[in-house]
Amino acid sequence: MTTNHRTSLLTRLGAALAVASCAFVGAPDSAQAQEILLTGPLAGSPAVRKIKMYREGRIELAPTVSFSLLDEYQRQIFVGARLNYNITDWLAIGGWGTFSPSVMHFPAQLSDEIQDVNEQREGTNELSETLTRNNIGNEFSDQLSRIDYVGAAQITVVPFRGKVAIFQNLYADTDLYFFGGAAAVGVTERADCVNAECDTGVFPIAKRTAIAPTFGVGFSFYANRWMAFGLEWRGLPFARSLAGFDNRGADPGERFPDRNVDETDRELKFNQMLSVSWGFYLPLDYKVSE
Repeated sequence: MTTNHRTSLLTRLGAALAVASCAFVGAPDSAQAQEILLTGPLAGSPAVRKIKMYREGRIELAPTVSFSLLDEYQRQIFVGARLNYNITDWLAIGGWGTFSPSVMHFPAQLSDEIQDVNEQREGTNELSETLTRNNIGNEFSDQLSRIDYVGAAQITVVPFRGKVAIFQNLYADTDLYFFGGAAAVGVTERADCVNAECDTGVFPIAKRTAIAPTFGVGFSFYANRWMAFGLEWRGLPFARSLAGFDNRGADPGERFPDRNVDETDRELKFNQMLSVSWGFYLPLDYKVSE
């Protein structure tokens, strides 16, 4: 390569670098795009047309079956119903009620094990009986707390909706909703007792009504114009005496047993339920958006 040709190549390379540097320095800080105004028959039209308004202006009546979750001592099944009025397609007000008859109470394995140990202990160790007599009666299952009924007023918000495909062939309209409100809960639990009253071996029970918040999330799967299947999780936190034990009441800070059973022995329980529903909508036909 000759000296003149090498000099010419270096000159061109230097010029290209100088142009690139100027372009980089002079580049704007942010990019801008021109807004495109839509004209013609589509101007001002909504993003989606002909939406099926499954909820708006309709009453929903849904029988439910609920199952308690994560219970330490006793599982329960509830039967009830949900009633909603859908103000819009995304907002509803209504209520939910349920109850659990005694035939739908099932002691957990832990309760059976406690009862087995309780029967083996009886008459074998007087000191052991004295220490536990005010906590465990002759039949452990009789002193367990249970939820008799729930009545809740709630607001439902439906922020998401769409479709699901079943086997890539069947399609169902669905929505996801959140709800929250306040509930009156009927509770049966061990009755209050003082000192010697707690050592009888046969513990009386008492009923009361607790007020608790309730909230949760659910899915609806629409089978046709007026019917839907649902799956729902619900939280219902409030304090109750799960096993009827003397847990608290004595100083310091009421953190030790005091040989009394009363409201200080109740502990906050995050009660949970899983519900399945079969809902019906009135009127039978839904609205369709523009």
